[in-house]
Amino acid sequence: MTRTDLALATLVAVAAAASIGAAPAQAGEVYGGAYVHAVDTPFTFDTGEGGVDAQLGYRFDPVTDKLGGPQPYIFGSVNSDGGTNFAGVGLSWKAELGPVYLRPGVGLVVHDAPGFRVDPETNLRTDLGSRLLFEPEIAIGTQVSERFSIEASWVHISNARLFNSRQNPGIDAIGIRLNYRL
Repeated sequence: MTRTDLALATLVAVAAAASIGAAPAQAGEVYGGAYVHAVDTPFTFDTGEGGVDAQLGYRFDPVTDKLGGPQPYIFGSVNSDGGTNFAGVGLSWKAELGPVYLRPGVGLVVHDAPGFRVDPETNLRTDLGSRLLFEPEIAIGTQVSERFSIEASWVHISNARLFNSRQNPGIDAIGIRLNYRL
């Protein structure tokens, strides 16, 4: 078993353990979406990657009514162009704002990008700095029926410069996801 496999298995176990705290009679929601991979934003620099990410996840019901009702989630993202794939767990919050809602979230992911990568033109490191990364995200969405909602979302993965203060390209993905309430 590789370190990536071990880290992914650990994240899945953590997500499963987190789901135990959810009310047993309630169901969560599944979601899937398509994202533009490695969008150039002020939070990143060019990693040389591209393509489209297919993302699939499961969001549990809130684990508590306190703290805004955080919802644990688990998800995976596969890149169509041979770029970075990742899987993770986290917590998100849903803030109703009239006909739309805002859904911020934060999590941890493991990825399969190279451990060391240098841009041959700039001689800058473009690897992600560590196998385990932070995953902040934010979405704006609307309920389209009793069970379906749609969201425009931004997902960022990076090491937050914790392991190398001069190297942290990160990867941003921007896309649309469809949620189905079970």
